[in-house]
Amino acid sequence: MGKSPKKYDTLEGLLKYPSENFFNSQAFCGCLLLLSAVVAIICANCSELQPFYNNLLNMEVGIKTGNAELMLPLQTWINDGLMAIFFLTVGLEIKREMIVGQLSSIKHAALPIIGALGGMVFPAVIYALFNAGSDTSNGWGIPMATDIAFAIGVLSLLGKRVPTGLKVFLMALAIADDLGSIFVIAFFYPSHAIDFLYLTLAGLVTAFMVVMNRLRVNKSLYYIVPGMFLWFLMLKSGVHATVAGVIMAITIPARSFVNELEFSKNMSLLVNHFNDVSKDNTSVLTNSEQQIVINGMDEMSSKMNPMLHRFEFHLHSISDYFIMPMFAFFNAGVVFDASLFSWPLPPIVPGIFFGLLIGKPLGIALSCWLATKLKVAALPEGCNWKQFISLGFIAGIGFTMAIFVDGLAFLPSGLSAEMISYYVNLGKAVILLTSVTAAVVGAVSLYITTKDNDSVGDKM
Repeated sequence: MGKSPKKYDTLEGLLKYPSENFFNSQAFCGCLLLLSAVVAIICANCSELQPFYNNLLNMEVGIKTGNAELMLPLQTWINDGLMAIFFLTVGLEIKREMIVGQLSSIKHAALPIIGALGGMVFPAVIYALFNAGSDTSNGWGIPMATDIAFAIGVLSLLGKRVPTGLKVFLMALAIADDLGSIFVIAFFYPSHAIDFLYLTLAGLVTAFMVVMNRLRVNKSLYYIVPGMFLWFLMLKSGVHATVAGVIMAITIPARSFVNELEFSKNMSLLVNHFNDVSKDNTSVLTNSEQQIVINGMDEMSSKMNPMLHRFEFHLHSISDYFIMPMFAFFNAGVVFDASLFSWPLPPIVPGIFFGLLIGKPLGIALSCWLATKLKVAALPEGCNWKQFISLGFIAGIGFTMAIFVDGLAFLPSGLSAEMISYYVNLGKAVILLTSVTAAVVGAVSLYITTKDNDSVGDKM
């Protein structure tokens, strides 16, 4: 038998397929998130580990230069700093999808956008009905978001049973859902009173980056450095600092700086020259002419590959494998005790539970059904309504974004620090329990409804 070709001996081995990589990375990210959350819960409830865990959360870290300093608890650096990078990644993903992806045309975007709106409004309304007039009424944004990593992770467990159209719909819906969550955080959950001076300065920095974009500046430092200043100004302005990541994403260039013909012609010339200057028994490291050619290839690739794609490619791994697990570890440490769910239950409990578990599938299914009846959109090929309802339960996995909003929702309530801490902890507990329930119910129901994929187009 002949030797099988090496990975880089075939075109298939050289190419990476974005959709496959996306689903694989999100599934693995879901596992890391779950592991981080479990470790956090153990630390928060173990008497030996709890002091260490609490000290870690509140450890002051920052920069001091003369009279100026920026000192924040480590948990705040995670939630306001690292999560800004996460929001930058999400913003880049949304921008790409709106330019060339599932949200780039009315035909493709209508169903997931309408489904996302229904899947956000219904949970918020259900929460509001339970919490109207209570101390926790401002938490209506908690059950609105879907955790794409966990949701994709659940779908990956079912493998090829799930129709491709359903996977694509969930991905597009989660992206539209993220966009809605960003608006909610920016406009309804400020970190403190709005400071218009800092907000104006943030606007000027944003304008500078927009000008760089319009001038077709292709150097990443012209966006990264102003982006860091933008984050600081947003932090001081009162608008949540993570929104700086989304604003920065909007300004990142999404166009190539050379056309395909020019790229192909120049790369062919460089490859030919690379071969011409090759020397037997000489490493590329010691062949100065080949090094010049490689640098030329790198510069040409940089001009062809849009900055948006380069940023997104490198940030996805950081976001999936580091930032989100770190966020889960620093925020999922729920303290469980007998009084947590004592009767009568605080209204935040049924508000989050029924908002995520009932509001999500109901909102997604009904809004999508209405869109198809009005002929605004059509079901993806190979999918039926039973699968859509099942997918709605999976979309009820809130976790990351729900916990994020839970940490912001009660800050402007005027409650004591002790009560805010109690409601935040209770909210996290309900989010975790509901997300697990939604994952199980969604996986089982989707397994059942995808048993016979030939029965598509079922009447609702």
